[in-house]
Amino acid sequence: MASFWSPGILLVLLLAFLLKTLPLVILAKSNVYIVYMGDKIHDEPELVQESHHELLSDIVGSIEAAKESILYSYKHGFSGFAAVLTSSQAKLIADFPGVVGVVRNRILSSHTTRSWDFLHIKPQVVGGILSKGHSGAGSVIGVMDTGVWPESESFRDEGMSEVPSRWRGICQEGEGFNRSHCNRKIIGARWYIKGYEAEFGKLNVSDGVEFLSPRDAAGHGTHTSSTATGGLVENASFMGLAQGLARGGAPSAWLAVYKVCWATGDCAEADLLAAFDDAIFDGVDVLSVSIGSPPPLAAYVEDAIAIGSFHAVAKGISVICSAGNSGPYPQTVINTAPWIVTVAASTIDRAFPTVITLGNNQTIVGQALFTGKNADTFHPIVYGEDIVADNSYEDSARSCDSGSLNATLARGKTFPSIQVDLAIGTYLLTYMEASRNPVVKFSFTKTVIGQQISPEIAFFSSRGPSSISPTVLKPDIAAPGVNILASWSPAASPAMTGKEILPLDFQIESGTSMSCPHISGIVALLKATHPTWSPAAIKSALITTASIEDEYGQNTVAEGAPHKQADPFDYGGGHVDPNKAMRPGLIFDMGTSDYIRFLCALGYNNSAISFMTRSRTRCRKSSSFLVNLNLPAIAIPGLKKNLTVSRTVTNVGPVTSLYVARVVAPPGTYVTVEPSVLSFDSTTKKIKFKVTFCSQLRIQGRYSFGNLFWEDGFHLVRMPLVVRAVIDDFYAET
Repeated sequence: MASFWSPGILLVLLLAFLLKTLPLVILAKSNVYIVYMGDKIHDEPELVQESHHELLSDIVGSIEAAKESILYSYKHGFSGFAAVLTSSQAKLIADFPGVVGVVRNRILSSHTTRSWDFLHIKPQVVGGILSKGHSGAGSVIGVMDTGVWPESESFRDEGMSEVPSRWRGICQEGEGFNRSHCNRKIIGARWYIKGYEAEFGKLNVSDGVEFLSPRDAAGHGTHTSSTATGGLVENASFMGLAQGLARGGAPSAWLAVYKVCWATGDCAEADLLAAFDDAIFDGVDVLSVSIGSPPPLAAYVEDAIAIGSFHAVAKGISVICSAGNSGPYPQTVINTAPWIVTVAASTIDRAFPTVITLGNNQTIVGQALFTGKNADTFHPIVYGEDIVADNSYEDSARSCDSGSLNATLARGKTFPSIQVDLAIGTYLLTYMEASRNPVVKFSFTKTVIGQQISPEIAFFSSRGPSSISPTVLKPDIAAPGVNILASWSPAASPAMTGKEILPLDFQIESGTSMSCPHISGIVALLKATHPTWSPAAIKSALITTASIEDEYGQNTVAEGAPHKQADPFDYGGGHVDPNKAMRPGLIFDMGTSDYIRFLCALGYNNSAISFMTRSRTRCRKSSSFLVNLNLPAIAIPGLKKNLTVSRTVTNVGPVTSLYVARVVAPPGTYVTVEPSVLSFDSTTKKIKFKVTFCSQLRIQGRYSFGNLFWEDGFHLVRMPLVVRAVIDDFYAET
């Protein structure tokens, strides 16, 4: 998140929000293509692989040439392969029978004590999800990321159960990693580099900043893994800050590591699909994937995460993904397939205030992670824009980008990691303009809990609606993703305090990469509590029980320019409430057949979908199913006059239950529900209801938001309602 120097080196005050680097998607430089063939024909992996060789041999001339060309055969969870092909060969093979699609190998990117207490996931909560879910015991969480630092205290196996007999994973050896690094906590570890090296060439590990093994050189994977399932570590801190008991959401769950990203931040789709294929075979219960690419989004059958997660969910594996870090702009949310749980990032109630004293003895307060030396010494301060390097630009210098500043003018001036808001930043600039020799000094950072309003949706968290399927509300849910303390790889960037360089065992990080494993840990607890629930049922429970208020009962706020009241495009169903998710009352369930109908409604052809499932599918080209997919939210991107939408709920509460509907209609819309009362008993466990929307606007409108509540006196089941009114002849008249 930030690096720290003593004031004597180079210190330049940032007068902007600390944001994570936006993710990049890199088009392949080589001719690596992914040939996706849907569900596998044979149960024997060897036969599936042989079929790939035979198919490709018709293009490249021989079985031997096919074997040489293929990087991966996907043969466990689904069928397909990644191979080095010319563009003309790729076009030819795309027309072969049994091939769903052929796409280039894209390069994606990876998107951090207090957060679990903030979510009330703690042993002291009697009857809470941590105790009911046995701390995740019995569940296997697979994490696709940059690997793991196995020596971290978070991954000790004291008190862990023996490796389950159903587990088929392996502990793949490599540089600095052997079988002894797996234990009863880390029960599997694999690494994937063929797709990466096909694009960038052989990875240079001679400088010691990467390992050709599951070992984590970047820190990101260790952080996400320990957030989801790390064991208890006493007195954990980042250089004394945020000190306390560190633990993951499901500390008794097993961990399986799939290293698909490298210290460069790059992750090849060919490698990612291979990891999905292995994870399905290995027997994971939950997959945590803090990876993605920015918009424009690829079609679902051309997106590795959408493809891999489709087959994982079909096998009962819940797949949790980060929403992206491209906020606060609309239509930036990624990983939007309806079978995925897409996670936004929110703040928690912990802050790191740091006092800045100006040369005129006025004090202001920002946020920092400063534990360095010379805290009480005044130092000159400059604005980056005023000392821009000759070969750089003011915009870059304003953010103190590397190489953007005139080194001579910057030397000895200021400190790089105090975050201030716009008002304080403006005040500071005014002081600098009015003073001939402006100076500042800093106090040491303190850790403060419970003195700031939270949760708020983080500035960087990507926003909806989905640009590829706006009838699917995304993101789904929000969870802590700002200033999260978790385990780290000592091989990653060290901390600098004065002249002393310290390797870090714990780090504070921000991003939807950090919110994603929070939900992964919660899902593991839910699976342990409700082992028969489908991934859709678990997702429904998260969404319909989520909170849309902060800790003080006020409407949740979304950070931005300016801040605003948060809406479903910021947080989906709301901020996760794990203990309520354990008892949702009603759920909106779905299975593979529903997702197939959804893909049909999007316009995918019969043969492509038939190959995906290996069952004969005849699509009915009905776009109405897009709004009728049994999601726990209703999103209507184009309401012309009237529209009726249906949903089916399943009772998972008391056998005899009576729920009454209550509607808060989106402004400009009249909403009715039929029936308005749902009566469940021992014979009636599922009930279908219809919601009719009537637009009261005869203009081209904007999105508006409301809620449909089902209440039985104990449960409160909330469905977000998202509507945009449109008129048929809007474009014709303009």
